[in-house]
Amino acid sequence: MSKPFRIILLVFIGLALFAVIFSSGMAVGLAASNAPGIQQYLPYLSPSGEQAAAPDENLDALFQPFWESWNLVHDQYVDQPVDDTEMMRGAIRGMLASLDDPHTSYMDPEEFEQTNAPLDGEYEGIGAWVDITGEYLAIISPMPDSPAEKAGLQPDDLVIAVNGKDMTGVDGDLVLRDILGPAGTDVTLTIQRKNEPHPFDVTITRAKIVMPSAQGEMLEENVAYVQINTFGRKTTKELRDTLDELMAQDPVGLIIDLRYNGGGYLDTSVDVVSQFIESNQVVLYEELGDGSRTTYRSKNGGLATDIPLVLLVNEGSASASEIFAGAIQDYGRGTLVGTTTFGKGSVQNWVPLNNNQGAVRVTIARWLTPNERQIHNIGIEPDVVVEITEEDIEAERDPQLEKAIELLTETN
Repeated sequence: MSKPFRIILLVFIGLALFAVIFSSGMAVGLAASNAPGIQQYLPYLSPSGEQAAAPDENLDALFQPFWESWNLVHDQYVDQPVDDTEMMRGAIRGMLASLDDPHTSYMDPEEFEQTNAPLDGEYEGIGAWVDITGEYLAIISPMPDSPAEKAGLQPDDLVIAVNGKDMTGVDGDLVLRDILGPAGTDVTLTIQRKNEPHPFDVTITRAKIVMPSAQGEMLEENVAYVQINTFGRKTTKELRDTLDELMAQDPVGLIIDLRYNGGGYLDTSVDVVSQFIESNQVVLYEELGDGSRTTYRSKNGGLATDIPLVLLVNEGSASASEIFAGAIQDYGRGTLVGTTTFGKGSVQNWVPLNNNQGAVRVTIARWLTPNERQIHNIGIEPDVVVEITEEDIEAERDPQLEKAIELLTETN
């Protein structure tokens, strides 16, 4: 049986506009066309493609309209032959979309492979974090020194067309499919920007993006600064290496920057929180649909459990970032500075389908903070609210970071 990945990644997938996205394939492995009579055997195939027990009469009747529609397309659709695999994948997408949960979705094999790339810290694309859940794909933030930043993309830019193709009403996952591509190739995005009367085109050359998930430096006033970009496979090691280096310099305080961190692996979030709180403390509760709970506790060996701490958060801090922020806030371990977080309090399993046919991402639980707060669609309000204005951006000021430094230096 394929092994699922427990992930709480925000739907705005850090689109380091890598050659990646979501959808997925069903593991029946049908060849294109050859429709007549397909309904005679397809409903009885197991996910592995082997013969399964025949469904009861009610299920047979339930699927009758599906097979009638399937045959009508093969018999009457103007452009033949149709692609059976794409039709099947479309059926799965529609099935999952009916649940009205933006975090339950379907990935074809290529999309599944490449969607995992950001959690490994290396991929090809334009280098931007995006939100795919709105009417149009929106830029959350370009990555530093990325093709997106060099091209001048800004937060809240809307992608209304890709290579001249109108994206009005197109699902965000499909918009990504058109934007992404190999390093060295160009993509032209039509951008609608706030306070700009007319859309404009931006042509960007895709590149290989290598992004550490955790990195840090010493700032003024002997304050240590660590930016965590995602909660991926390498994050715990990179964070511990960074903390080892910074803590050896005896900083007066530590800033952890979680802004625009869309999440990642649940287990990684527990490992990260464990660096800052005492062992065996509740990090989060995972609550299933039947009300049962799993408790996740901090581990031994935290490297920064006593140092004064400030977390920077904003509307792009989501899921695993919110687990981190919620635990720190509930225990009074540090001060949260910035704006209210995204509000993603659900947990997904990414379940690979057999025979390399992609994966299905399914919401399987909600999570709660140590004080049993439910933050889904609510977010976490920081202890100190600091907005970043258009004037701040134009002047290249970071008042949130400035406030964090101020709080730590005042304490000492």
